[in-house]
Amino acid sequence: MKHYKVLVILFLFVFQVQYAQYTDEINSNRPGKSMMAFSVGKSVFQTEMGLNFQNEDHAKLKYTANGFIGEIDFRYGLFFEELEFIAELQYQNDSYKTSFDKTRRSALKKTLIGAKYLIYDPFKNYEVKENLYSWKANHKFNWRQFLPAVSGYVGVNLNFSDNPFNYAPSYIEEPVVSPKVMLITQNHFGKQWVFVTNIMYDKIASDFASINYILTLTRGFNQKWSGFLEHQGYKGDYYSDGVFRVGAAYLFDKSMQIDASVGTNIKNTPSIFNAGLGFSWRFDSNYKEFKIEKDKGSKMDKKMKKKAEKENRKRKDEVE
Repeated sequence: MKHYKVLVILFLFVFQVQYAQYTDEINSNRPGKSMMAFSVGKSVFQTEMGLNFQNEDHAKLKYTANGFIGEIDFRYGLFFEELEFIAELQYQNDSYKTSFDKTRRSALKKTLIGAKYLIYDPFKNYEVKENLYSWKANHKFNWRQFLPAVSGYVGVNLNFSDNPFNYAPSYIEEPVVSPKVMLITQNHFGKQWVFVTNIMYDKIASDFASINYILTLTRGFNQKWSGFLEHQGYKGDYYSDGVFRVGAAYLFDKSMQIDASVGTNIKNTPSIFNAGLGFSWRFDSNYKEFKIEKDKGSKMDKKMKKKAEKENRKRKDEVE
């Protein structure tokens, strides 16, 4: 119950704070667990890291586990603007306690290497043109925002040692290599809301195969602050669950961001509570901006524009 109180308190803080951020500058996946559709950009290097406290309490097996999880992701744009290579590492160290024993566990919990490619960007080569004759046309609802950006991800999980943190029986061995694929969508609603969906098939063709999803809603408040809500679902033979997270991020400058988040799941076998802090940084000195020449319109468009400007000046002179 106390875990849910913490979530509610942070939720109220995030959505009542008067200063917040919406920016495309650093394009960090943190503090949520979902992956955005857009890449960091060609020749841009970015690292995202976090330190989390985690508590587990299993109602049936009667054990508790308390410890820390360190996360670090490396992202690099290469060859194309739409292509990004990603390495994800996660290390866990905790104290595992039962009614009969107490042990210390530590291992590289996740090693994942993959690549993401932006398949479709609904706003590429698209420009909203001003209508000189209609206020209504310039302020009408933009249905194009319901078209999501779409990316595909392919990666491999690497297991270098026995992983004590999975929930399978001890005689079930995790393979050294197992694939992961993911479909990513991203919508921008207005200038402040971003909705990201990840649908993935993880550890394919292994005993640990699972179909998972992540739904992340981010709200930008100004150029510095943002808040997010997230739900993640797991469906596998040895572990199925739902996790809810809430948090906030603060932008130092165009290349640095800090964040904080808390999360808890919906079951008690085990119940999991997680709270963490994170930092994101990018190096983009080698990046060269790709400019797309805007459509300046036909000769008739230019002629009509000049005519409208001339009429506006004439009306202004008459009023004066």
